[in-house]
Amino acid sequence: MGQTRVKDIGREIKAVLFDFDGTLTQQGALDFAAIKRAMDCPPDLAILEYIDTFSDSKEKGRLNEILDQAEMTAASQSFPNDGAEDLLTWLRHKGILMGIITRNGLAPVIKALENFKHFTVDDFDVVISRENTIRPKPHPDGVNLALAQLGVVKEEMLLVGDYRFDIEAGNSAGVMTVLLQEKNNPRDVSGWGQDFFIHQLSELQEMIELRLPLSGGKLPNRFLNSFLSSLEILDPSILISPGVGEDTAAVDITEEEVLILKSDPITFVSDAAARYAVTINANDIATSGAIPRWFLSTLLFPPGVTPAEIIQVMEELQDFCLKQEVTLCGGHTEITDAVTRPVITGMIAGTVKKSQLIDKKGMTVGDCVLITKAVAVEGTSILAQEFEHQLRRNGLTDDEITVGKEFLEQISITKEAALASNNEGVSAMHDVTEGGLATALEELSYAGNHLLAIDMDLIPVSELTRKMCRALDLDPLGLIGSGSLIICCKADTCQKLIDDLTTANIQTTRIGTVLDTGNGVIAEASGKPSAWPVFDADEITRLYS
Repeated sequence: MGQTRVKDIGREIKAVLFDFDGTLTQQGALDFAAIKRAMDCPPDLAILEYIDTFSDSKEKGRLNEILDQAEMTAASQSFPNDGAEDLLTWLRHKGILMGIITRNGLAPVIKALENFKHFTVDDFDVVISRENTIRPKPHPDGVNLALAQLGVVKEEMLLVGDYRFDIEAGNSAGVMTVLLQEKNNPRDVSGWGQDFFIHQLSELQEMIELRLPLSGGKLPNRFLNSFLSSLEILDPSILISPGVGEDTAAVDITEEEVLILKSDPITFVSDAAARYAVTINANDIATSGAIPRWFLSTLLFPPGVTPAEIIQVMEELQDFCLKQEVTLCGGHTEITDAVTRPVITGMIAGTVKKSQLIDKKGMTVGDCVLITKAVAVEGTSILAQEFEHQLRRNGLTDDEITVGKEFLEQISITKEAALASNNEGVSAMHDVTEGGLATALEELSYAGNHLLAIDMDLIPVSELTRKMCRALDLDPLGLIGSGSLIICCKADTCQKLIDDLTTANIQTTRIGTVLDTGNGVIAEASGKPSAWPVFDADEITRLYS
């Protein structure tokens, strides 16, 4: 895909206007050269413009009849372009308006759509054809008519076509233009002026997704990776670079010691936010085998907050830093209308000997995949704290909600991470956070560059978590899960690690195995292949929205 700098992308896409022949349908059905010969039209003159040179209505009618017959013959032989129906289905699912703009008559369009499996002319919100009493492409009249009929502004429309007239019409109307330039049909398109070009229709989905509003939560990994994969790291002291699934950055500061860095905001909770801020950041530091040492905080409060409320948060941060044996050593505090409730962004640093640094790239084929405690520990606590009334209305008892709140005591994984770090067979650790276990295992696979085989029947979910999720229609595998640590460990030391953690009263379950090089999770349930769930946003964001 060409010319895809984000700064050029503009506003949200609400409508896509397609050229028809050669764009939604495969190229080559219409033989323009043959039509021109039948009309005695000069090769360098467009057909409709040639017909308009005649003032005699009888001659015009004869030429239009030649064109209509050629279009109908071609329409019966037209078939959907590669990826066209998948793209249209996705657009419809996303609620994006769809239109057709063509120099053809309406009847050939209807005829050609009979060769589509799932779409007819009625599935399009607007169809601009030769029957409309407007100047055809490359004039912008048809695009402007489509904008008016769809009720969108020009910045919200994307026009896709395969020919210069499409691009010129879109550019003149001020809409974003995309040229479909198929690889097997290279042409000189210099000077056409398209904003973007694509080689196949499937590429449009990514382009449009970049301009659709996101729900709350972390930036989805597919977007994050598109930036991080092009990020240049010029400092040779960086041992662990930014990447999907990387909990921390690691910096070589001496020949023997590594500095581990982590930053994370707390946005889902208002009560106990200070505790979350310290614990969640310390958790990530621990996954590298490091000891958390220094904490800095950026505190953002909405207007109207009192000094006493701010000082209370600061005191809570200090208390939880002391409990983690971490030094609160700086930060920034601000009152701003950019937030509607307090937001704490923590930044924590720790150190580890270089020989003891745990890097996810150390995972190898055959390693066991373990998880401590159960999924959605943090999510269960948040549901009990923030959605108590909804849970009670849906049948949970006061005692169950109280127990759910107490899950907050389990969100630290520093203890199990320290025990795992002492096991020489541990090859990788990853803290489960936003997006739950489903997202965490995908991230771990990506960071470690190995496929993971997971038995979904073995994944531990507490009965209280299941009950809360059923009550609020959430999937526990996609629910924020700090408190669970994923560990990859050599098979010959796996049982010893499980025994050590069990002795320390930390429930540990083997849920899978590391496979060959690659990315993704291969799951099974009840002994059969099963689709691994994917969550673009944490399940809890659905409750906030």
